[in-house]
Order: sequence, then C-alpha cells, then structure tokens
Amino acid sequence: MELQSYLTPVDAASLAPVGDAGDQHLLYHYIDIWQSGEPALDGHQFALIGVPEARNAFNNDGCHLAPNEIRRSLYALYRWNKPVSIIDLGNLKVGETVEDTYDVLTEMLATLINENVIPIVLGGSNDLAFANYKAYEMLQRVISIVSVDACFDLGGEDQPLKSNAYLNKIILQQPNFLLNYSNIGYQTYMNSPEVISLMEKLYFETYRVGMLRQDVSEVEPIVRNAEMISLDVSAIRHPDAPGNPNSSANGFYGEEICQVAMYAGLSDKLSSFGIYEYDPLLDYNGQTAQLLSHVIWYLVEGYLNRCNDLDFKDNNSYLKYSVTVSDTAEEMVFYCSKKSGRWWVTVPVINVEKMTQQTYYLPCSLNDYHTACNDRIPDRWWKAYNKFNH
Repeated sequence: MELQSYLTPVDAASLAPVGDAGDQHLLYHYIDIWQSGEPALDGHQFALIGVPEARNAFNNDGCHLAPNEIRRSLYALYRWNKPVSIIDLGNLKVGETVEDTYDVLTEMLATLINENVIPIVLGGSNDLAFANYKAYEMLQRVISIVSVDACFDLGGEDQPLKSNAYLNKIILQQPNFLLNYSNIGYQTYMNSPEVISLMEKLYFETYRVGMLRQDVSEVEPIVRNAEMISLDVSAIRHPDAPGNPNSSANGFYGEEICQVAMYAGLSDKLSSFGIYEYDPLLDYNGQTAQLLSHVIWYLVEGYLNRCNDLDFKDNNSYLKYSVTVSDTAEEMVFYCSKKSGRWWVTVPVINVEKMTQQTYYLPCSLNDYHTACNDRIPDRWWKAYNKFNH
C-alpha cells in the first residue's frame, strides 16, 4: 500500500511547544514527523496516525478534532530514557463515505502491523475499532481484544454500525478471527442487565471499574494477552477527562488510566492501540488532551520495559507450581517468570472429535495462584476453560 496517497501531514510548526520549542529533548524534536514522500517505516517501533472521522459517532460529533490536540500536548513532553523510534504519519484523509474511511484505515493498519510497527490511532469515534479489527482479519491473524470502556458497545444484530454499536459486527464477522474479548472499566448502571448477561453467556471477560480500582495491577494479566487495545475516553471519570459528553462522574482516575497504558505497553503481544471519543470542544484548558498524551507516553514507557518472557520451553526461566483443586479433573499448573515475576496458568483445550488435548497458557496474577491454593477455581481460569471447551 502506498501510504502517502491517503495521508495529510500535520502542520508541525503550529503544534510546536510554547516557550521551550528549542529543547531537543522534547518529543516535538524526537518524533519523526512525516512531511512528504512515501513514509519510511523501517526502524520505527511506533506510528502515530490521526483519524478525524466522526460520522458514526454517538452524541460526540466534535471528536474528529481530536488528533492534533492530542499531538499538541504530546509534543510538549520530554522523551524517554531509552531509545525508541516513532513516526507521526499525520492524519488519514477521510473517505467520501465512512465505509471508505474504514477500508483505507484497515489496509493502512494491516500494513503497519505486518511491518511490526505498532500503530497508535488517534481517533475519531470508537467505531474505528471495527476497522482496526478488520486489519487483523486482512492479515488472517486470530487475536484477543481489550476494550477500556464504560459501556460494552454491543449493538443489536440489525443495528447500523455506530460508535456505541460495533462489537456485534466484530462477533458476527465470518470467517471470525476473534479469540477473546475483554472489557475493563465498565460501569453497571450504564449497561442494561440483558447486555451484561449476554456478555457472560459469550464467556467474554468483563471487569467493573470499581473492582479494578481496588487493585489496578489486576489489569496487567488482562491486557497482557491482547494484540489490540482500544480506549474510549468515557472510561475515565469526567472530572479528570472533561472532553467527552458520554462520561460520568465515576471511572478510572487519570493516574490509573496511565497505569493501564503502561501495562498495555509491557504486553509482548500488543500490536495496535487506539484512543477514541475525545472532543476538544468540550475540554477544559486542554486537560483531557494532556492526559491522553500521558497515556501515550506511558504506553511507550511500558514497551521499553518489555521482558520477552513467553518461552515456556525454557525451564530455567520459570518457577513451576502444580496445584490440586477439588472441582478440577487434573492439576492446575502455574508458571512464574523469574525475569518479570508475571504469572500464567495452563488451561486444557480439548478437541473431542480428534481426541486430542492442547495446553493454553493463560496470563494470570499471584491472586489467582492464591485462590487455587485455597481450593477454589479462579474466575479467570473458569471462563477460559468454558470458552475453549464449550
């Protein structure tokens, strides 16, 4: 794909930091801001791409203005202590129809992912996550998705694709490349009981914001397994991120959403990240844009501290614990990485027709190990077992 035909470079001078624009340690000078010619992707770990598309937004028409406002705050931050190469590809030229935008974004993201460049999508409305998923479909890669959102955005079978109704479109895609879907940060009073029940029946992982706020570190094993992560600004409490008309007084605090982003960056599997539903017209003193720039900063910080500890065949790199739980037919086997201290538990995947059994390594936490030691099946393990063997 010839990327330059579908991109508009940013006017970098208009987004330059005020006062300290000459400081070479600022991201304004550190990020490779593309201006002309075919962008060179070689050597870059991340690519920023703005998508000023809001035609399918629900109650948030101004979110198409978000990309450059997020950049304005991002450029004013200082670089990381470790080297990383980031290219800013500017903004996608929106199509004549919103479907045209989806198609071009899908192909562009597939190109970046295939080149091992992690795209950071600056939306735009949340329905763009559907185009992000389609990129993996184009590459024929089975993936897990994590959505940081106050609502499930499931939508009805016959409901048109909108920012609050896109997940159903992903689920019904054939052939389907969705292995698992997890939502973190949903708020019960913003989702109907029927939808919450349906998410349970589909064996999707759903985590209420109140539960995660008790221990934000429990987010880490959830995002560790995801190739694609999307962040809806409505998941952040309105006082911390006023630039969203659909948020509430509750949600993640600013420092918590940055911690979530850092955990996302730490994931060895993460290959795309999207930020959606920010409306600069509703923002107060650029507060939301500033927070979202911090989210990006911590995402990259996490990436720079990746451990690459997914080789379970290396017995010297892991501590192995076998736990017998009363309601299971066989032992639960836990692995703890000596390098990172992260935990996994094995889940049997049984193929009745072929009379075979495979082992799936499910990211978990120390709390899950303690739960098993107390003769109880961890909820995380039980959902995965039912999903894979249903």
